[in-house]
Amino acid sequence: MENNSQPNLAARTQKRIIFITGGARSGKSRFAEELSRQFAGAKAYLATAQGLDEEMADRIRRHRENRPADWQTLEEPLKVADCILKEGNRFDLILLDCLTLWISNLLMAGWNEAKILGEGNRLLEVSRRAKCSLILVGNEVGMGIVPENAQARLFRDLSGFIQQKAAREADEVYFMVSGIAQRIKG
Repeated sequence: MENNSQPNLAARTQKRIIFITGGARSGKSRFAEELSRQFAGAKAYLATAQGLDEEMADRIRRHRENRPADWQTLEEPLKVADCILKEGNRFDLILLDCLTLWISNLLMAGWNEAKILGEGNRLLEVSRRAKCSLILVGNEVGMGIVPENAQARLFRDLSGFIQQKAAREADEVYFMVSGIAQRIKG
């Protein structure tokens, strides 16, 4: 693993796919927003979160308040690939936060394993074809204990499979540890 977390600034004028992973509260979103400042042009924040309870609604509100005013917010909990397909030519950069929550949303909406994996493949294909650069954020969920129930294991497995593909497709990959970014690809 490389110890250099400094991104390649010269490449920011080219279309890029960047994947950022790490544990919960490791600084992924903050780092993604820092990286996004290095891209010129119109930016969008594609949020997959839903304010289904008071705590999550408050988190969403805080995220919106901390986002730069010139960004457009796109909120899409399920049809993320469609959103990128529709909006990807309007922006120079889309920051998608987060893949893990998106997978959870699909499971909670009753999607089966094959359909979720297919949609994960479609998302990455759309990301490759999009005119804009993308920063994809996702939680590393496979470093802990094996979950005790089948639904949680399915979530872990789907997250792992889709994020492995995201890392393969990405031009750059960063792993966050306690707020410190480690570049592991690119």
